[in-house]
Amino acid sequence: MKLHASDTKKYQTVTGYDETGVEINAQRYNYSLIVLPESEPRAWPAPTFEALTAEHFDIIGADAPDVVILGTGARQRFIHPRLTAALTMRRIGVECMDSQAACRTYNILMGEGRKVTLALIIDTTAKADA
Repeated sequence: MKLHASDTKKYQTVTGYDETGVEINAQRYNYSLIVLPESEPRAWPAPTFEALTAEHFDIIGADAPDVVILGTGARQRFIHPRLTAALTMRRIGVECMDSQAACRTYNILMGEGRKVTLALIIDTTAKADA
């Protein structure tokens, strides 16, 4: 799916997504990544939902967002609260949703000027099995 262009060119905006990856400002990424409005997207060493650990969320916490939008893949899945306990203690919210909804929600919050982080799991093992 392609998303509409907006006036957010100086920000990292999701411009497209599908089951194998995401486009940020029209650049394709086929691996899990962290996206913040004012920083270049960076790889996130979270290969699958099942592989998530508290350390994966510590990486996100270093950016001190107000809210984390976690894209869990093709379907919405919920993480165990112990994985995000350190974020919760710092009053950083974590919302889990399927990756397409996460991309849309990130764009909306980013467009509102919120301090949001998009953490997307792009499961490369599923592609390797296909």
